[in-house]
Amino acid sequence: MPEPTTPNGRAALEALLTEPARALFAFDFDGTLAPIVADPRDSAPQPGIVAALAELAELAGTVAVITGRGAATAVDLGGLDRVPGITVLGHYGAERWSDGRVAAAEPPPGVSLVRAELPGLVDASGAPEGTWIEDKGRSLAVHTRRAADPDRALELLGGPLTELAERAGLKVEPGRMVIELRPQGVDKGAALTSLVEERGALHVFYAGDDLGDLPAFEAVAALRARGVSGLTVCSSSEEVTAVADAADLVVPGPAGLAELLGRVTERIRGLAA
Repeated sequence: MPEPTTPNGRAALEALLTEPARALFAFDFDGTLAPIVADPRDSAPQPGIVAALAELAELAGTVAVITGRGAATAVDLGGLDRVPGITVLGHYGAERWSDGRVAAAEPPPGVSLVRAELPGLVDASGAPEGTWIEDKGRSLAVHTRRAADPDRALELLGGPLTELAERAGLKVEPGRMVIELRPQGVDKGAALTSLVEERGALHVFYAGDDLGDLPAFEAVAALRARGVSGLTVCSSSEEVTAVADAADLVVPGPAGLAELLGRVTERIRGLAA
């Protein structure tokens, strides 16, 4: 099994293996549990990874997914309802799916403003053909991965999208060939911290791949200062290096994470025997 490169990470892995019932294992979805695809509507989990989560859920205190997608969307795309007792926090924590039900507050009015103006803004920006808008309900994202020149599209859109977000009172969230406009005051760090506190977890594992996962990594660091051991894992890609630089352990994408989860489960069972 790959070993964390940091002392905090190594200590946390040992704690996660020896006291899994007091641990929370949380995961991003796209790029972490599921490979990145050209159209996010076609996203599907890495083969075997949901089964690995289900096995882990039999041993761990909590298994959760924290995603920028809608909670129900992530559950449907991933078949996450096959994981016993899983909690799925969608829209960076603004939605919560558990036991087949979604709880959520109303989105702020700025989302409607963005929904009305974004198509015209993208057309006027001169972004290359293939740039498209994803309406997530509580946020909207502009994807450039299918564009003839994805980086140029991001360059053309950066300023106009920032100005629109400011007028709407929303936040700009850059990612892997995408810019998302979403409500202020929610992020994966706050969602992770709240769930750790709710469950009384003493150990936390968080895996992510993109810039939106860095607040969760920062939350793990803050939780360590409060006595909660924490391990951060990067599902690596060539598109984003900042997450790997911040992680205790780096694995080669969703396939590497699936292998890691299998090894973790195997080690937990071995130690308990």
